[in-house]
Amino acid sequence: MTSQELASYFKDTLCIFDLKAKDKREALAEMINVLAGEHPIKDKDIILEMLLNRESLGSTAIAPGVAFPHGRTLATRDLLLVFARSADGVSFDAVDKEPTRLFFLIIAPPQDKDNLYLQVLGQMVNIIKEDATRDELMAVTTFEQLQEIIGRQDA
Repeated sequence: MTSQELASYFKDTLCIFDLKAKDKREALAEMINVLAGEHPIKDKDIILEMLLNRESLGSTAIAPGVAFPHGRTLATRDLLLVFARSADGVSFDAVDKEPTRLFFLIIAPPQDKDNLYLQVLGQMVNIIKEDATRDELMAVTTFEQLQEIIGRQDA
């Protein structure tokens, strides 16, 4: 998957540039509400519980200030991504105990023919490894800026 292909999975209506949540549950619920406003999903509560169950296995806040809440669910037929940025940070049980400021929510159906779910997750983890990229993502205020940053990364 190229960076341009990855960038194409992001949608302007699924970006939150000023996440209001203060804790993990609120952050996940806020992202799911945006998702539900744009896509026909069967049950927001099922997605929230699935994500909280996944988080109970270990926090998805795996990089400095970045979390990748993710999972597969029958509540959707499509791979869906939500980008969210919190200026103040969210308590997300990060290993480093620091607030999480960038979120990439990835939801997928139980089976996807091309296994896009794992490709997207892996590519996103690679992209945020660089401090400079994380800093740029923290400064984005528009969808176009987000797409440009994601799209120019090496595949």
